Amino acid sequence: MIDLKTAREKLRGSIAPIITPFDENGEFDQSTFESLINWHIESGSHAISVTGTTGEPSSLTIEEREKVMETAIKAAKGQVPVVPGTGSTNHKETLHLTRLAQEMGADAALVIVPYYNKPSQHALYKHFKTVADSVDIPIIVYNIPGRTAVNMDVKTLARLNEDCPNIIGVKESNKDFEHVNRVLLNCGKDFLLYSGIELLCYPMLAIGGAGSISATANIVPDKVAELHNAWFEGDVKRAQDLHYELMPLNDVLFKDTNPAPLKAALGMMGKITPKLRLPMDLPTEELQSEIRSVLSNYVDLSVKQ
Repeated sequence: MIDLKTAREKLRGSIAPIITPFDENGEFDQSTFESLINWHIESGSHAISVTGTTGEPSSLTIEEREKVMETAIKAAKGQVPVVPGTGSTNHKETLHLTRLAQEMGADAALVIVPYYNKPSQHALYKHFKTVADSVDIPIIVYNIPGRTAVNMDVKTLARLNEDCPNIIGVKESNKDFEHVNRVLLNCGKDFLLYSGIELLCYPMLAIGGAGSISATANIVPDKVAELHNAWFEGDVKRAQDLHYELMPLNDVLFKDTNPAPLKAALGMMGKITPKLRLPMDLPTEELQSEIRSVLSNYVDLSVKQ
């Protein structure tokens, strides 16, 4: 059984949610994926997450999700924690993937609030408690109401925190800053609060957050990690400066649905073949031009990264 106290100490800072690269034929590009993971480790990302929203899990088969999880855990070689997204709109799939993550050696599992079927708060409690009870690894709840059409109430989260020792935190992709403040008030300051909204990564640290799971870390993992390092080292001015430095990049990366702009940008950097699976697609040529213009302020596009 994983030591939950140690997990709480390790799972802080920039947890980079890595994209799932595809080749020209739209198949999982394992070697590129392994290279991305190595780049993140070298760049200082404190942990990595895969098959979350940025990893396009709804475009993957269950077998492909299993392969991505396995590849990530093996490629990381224990150098940084690995937190796969194991949630689904299907309860049995969520149980299967979360148990498998534990068997593979994942450090925690990121479990999304089920999307599309709009469960009640009572049903959400039963879903998450059943998942948490089925494994020993830490569970991080993923609350993203803009994608799921359901917001997990603070009371529901607090009840899960009280009843399930291995539910140790929440990724809040929630623009309601009052809500995220109340998470720590009701769940306790040792509950791990991660920002999933790029412009709230720095503000969430200020209220006691543990870090972020920010899509922008795919592009400038060193800068996103540095923001967290500066904050934890007490260099508030440096953290604040990085917050504003990253804002134009954060903005342009969300002018289309994530991860379409990310994959376009990573393609411009020479990191991946910029490929998504329908119904997702790359941004328009006009937006790609804007992405390139903004990106050039952060990355030398004349040099293959």
